Amino acid sequence: MELKIVHFYSDLMSLYGSYANVSVLRRYLEALDCTVTVQPVRPGEGADITGADFLFMGAGTERAQRFAAGDFAQYGPAVKSLAEEGCAMLFAGTAMELLGASVTTKDGDTFDGIGLAAFTTAQGKRRIVGDVYGATDLFPEAVVGFMNKCGQIRGVETPLLTGLSLGYGNEAEQGPEGFHWKNVFASELTGPLLVKNPRLLDVIAAAICARRSIPLPEERPSFPYAEAGYAITAEQLKLRAEAKP
Repeated sequence: MELKIVHFYSDLMSLYGSYANVSVLRRYLEALDCTVTVQPVRPGEGADITGADFLFMGAGTERAQRFAAGDFAQYGPAVKSLAEEGCAMLFAGTAMELLGASVTTKDGDTFDGIGLAAFTTAQGKRRIVGDVYGATDLFPEAVVGFMNKCGQIRGVETPLLTGLSLGYGNEAEQGPEGFHWKNVFASELTGPLLVKNPRLLDVIAAAICARRSIPLPEERPSFPYAEAGYAITAEQLKLRAEAKP
């Protein structure tokens, strides 16, 4: 089976090893005997993203995010149409904010997101930096990651993480974090997210395969380095969360 991954702005939105989300997903799908093509989307070039099986945009600085937003607007209708059809996609770090209705900068300027969801982001001068340990309804294991943001995201009705034991959520300490609707996955967590969370990688790969009627084996692809890294990180962050007063 041939699958197409669309990677938005791999140079511009590339903080914290964001590209590795695409690398590990591609490796996972190839282990299922799929042929995977990665289509880069660069600012100013225009691209046909129809027929995509997975969309990805990674983390960028607030300046890079603002620049990306101007180009990404043209893809809004296609991204929303693909989301309705059940196409899997991941928007990590500041890319998540572009899915909402608007982003207001620390200077008070406002620019539009693509309006896939109604949430809004207000960026401030204080940066929120630190590790995150949280829960999701998608699987029993914890989700781990790193956050460096300056935005509060308000109005998310269906968060990816239902609550955090450690870290800052969309708009409050230990509150819900991220956004999840159909097969749209979004989070301010970086790291990269799919390398740090093998179960989330399983879920997204399964969504891609289900849409294309690709059967999944009982024993899923597994990457020992990722599993070991997750186990250590989750254990240490759990201890830190339990030690908090």
